[in-house]
Amino acid sequence: MTSSALKRTPLFPQHLALGARMVEFGGWEMPVQYSSILDEHHAVRNAAGLFDISHMGRLLVSGDGALPYLQYLTTQDVAQLGVGQASYALLCHENGGIVDDIFIYRLPTDYLVVVNASNAEKDFLWMLQHLAGFDVTLTNISERMSMLALQGPQAEAILDRTTDGQLATLAFHHVALARIFDVENALVARTGYTGEDGFELFVDSRQLGKVWERLLALGADEGLKPCGLGARDSLRFEAKLALYGHEIDEHVNPYEAGLSWVVKLDKGDFVGHRALLKIKHAGLSRKLVGFELVEKGIARQGYPIVDAQGTQIGTVTSGMPSPTLGKNLGLGFVPLDYAAEGSEFYVLVRARSVLARVVKTPFYRPRYKK
Repeated sequence: MTSSALKRTPLFPQHLALGARMVEFGGWEMPVQYSSILDEHHAVRNAAGLFDISHMGRLLVSGDGALPYLQYLTTQDVAQLGVGQASYALLCHENGGIVDDIFIYRLPTDYLVVVNASNAEKDFLWMLQHLAGFDVTLTNISERMSMLALQGPQAEAILDRTTDGQLATLAFHHVALARIFDVENALVARTGYTGEDGFELFVDSRQLGKVWERLLALGADEGLKPCGLGARDSLRFEAKLALYGHEIDEHVNPYEAGLSWVVKLDKGDFVGHRALLKIKHAGLSRKLVGFELVEKGIARQGYPIVDAQGTQIGTVTSGMPSPTLGKNLGLGFVPLDYAAEGSEFYVLVRARSVLARVVKTPFYRPRYKK
C-alpha cells in the first residue's frame, strides 16, 4: 500500500513537525517513534507519555435494544455495566475464534465501542450483520471523534490541571464527560494499554490538534513525551496485553489466550456461546505462556518453538528485549505439558535452538489505580 493510499489522523501535521518516523499500520500512516522507542517507553513507565490513537475505530450503539444487542454480540456481561463504567470484551465467531478484542463504555444514553484499527471496517460490517431483530442504530463516529492516550504515573497530575480537578477521583475502568482546557464535551476514561495508570481522551476531531499541543506543553515539566507505536507495543507486551494478529485472532479462542475472565457463559446466549461452552468442558490442548530466553537470542513473532528433539510444538506470538526488565522475553502458544512455570523448551532463532524457560506473567505488574 502506497503512502498516498494510507489514512491519516488529524494529528499528521503535528507528527511531522515533531520529527516522527512514520510507518504503515493497519492501513494508517502512524508515528512509530519520535525520539527513540526506549526513551518513550521509559517516559511512560517513569513519568508520562502521550499517544495518538485516533486510528482506532469508534462505534456508537444507541436505541432501546442497545443492551440486548451488545449482550448477544459480546462475551462480556454488559448488563453489569453501570452508567460511567467501561469494560474489556471480546467479539467471537460461532466457532469460538476471536473476531476482535474491544472496549465498551456505557454512556448515559448510548454505548461507545472501541475496536482495533486494523479490524475497524471488518468489525463494523460484522456488527451490522447482527443487527436484525434489535432496535439499534450503529454509527461509525471515528472521523468526527478522535482519541488520545495519556499514560504513566504523572498522567493524573497532568490531566487534572486541564479539568479544574474534575478527574482525580475517576476510578479505573470508568468514563466521564469533562472539559479539557476549553474543549467542552470530551470523554475521559481511566483505561489504557500500557500497564500504567492513565487515561484515554475522546475529543472532537476539530479540536484534537489544540488538545495535543497544549497537553505536551503543560506536561513538559513532569517529563511528558509524545510516544509512538513502538513504545505502545513494548509497553503492552511487558504487561501481557493481547495484540490482535499476535496473541489473538480468529484461530484462537479466549480460553487458550488466557482471557477466560472476560467470557461470561452464565449470562445467556451470545455469538459463540455454544462453542465456548464446549471448549471449556473439553479442556485445552495449548496455552499462551510467557517465557525468558535463558541463552543469547531474541524471540520474534512467528519463530518456531521446539522440544529437545527439534520437533515444533508451538509458535512465538510476540517477543523482544524488555526495556523495563532488561531481559529477552516472549509470548507463545505451547502444549499444556510445557505450560507450567519453570518448563523449558527451545525457540528457533534464525535456525539456532535457544533455550527458553516459562516464567510468571505479566512480566511487568501493572500499576493501575483501583
